[in-house]
Amino acid sequence: MNIYSFKNMIEKRQQGRKASVRQLDGGRQSRLDIIKGIIQTKNIGNQEELLSELAEMGIRPAQATLSRDLKLLKVVKGIVPGGKQAYMLPNNPYYRRVREHRAEGTAVRNGFMSIRISGQLAVIKCRPGYANGLAADIDNAGFTEIIGTIAGDDTIFLALEEGVNKEILEANLRTIVPVYPGSHLAP
Repeated sequence: MNIYSFKNMIEKRQQGRKASVRQLDGGRQSRLDIIKGIIQTKNIGNQEELLSELAEMGIRPAQATLSRDLKLLKVVKGIVPGGKQAYMLPNNPYYRRVREHRAEGTAVRNGFMSIRISGQLAVIKCRPGYANGLAADIDNAGFTEIIGTIAGDDTIFLALEEGVNKEILEANLRTIVPVYPGSHLAP
């Protein structure tokens, strides 16, 4: 089902006419298509809102079924314009998947803005919604200078080994984060 047939089905439901039974009760694939259509056309922030939207269309999956469907569709929560969290599909431009560390040192655009290092703590500032992916990249890289990371929406705290060499840490981080002119990690 494409987005246009989904919109037609919504319009029919809002006008009180029944959408075709095949569209509503066609099994798993139809349900997945309908879920994709809802996520693409509305800012849905949680499963309860999504279940409500589906119920309005006469579809009442169990919460466990909905969770499996969301996982199958690779749906994630992200920040949409306006700062609200909403479900996103992989084709959404705001969707970011965790990238594997690139050993060849190729920097990837991952929202990095700045870093400050003080003693055994470093703080990385990112664009909203990017911190989790960048923290995962850092964790997956296995740098011996970094004990671990804690990520929020736009900030990452790095716990550093005692006596860490700041220059080595920055050189390692340059293999993951893009270097922009004027950024703290610029050589």
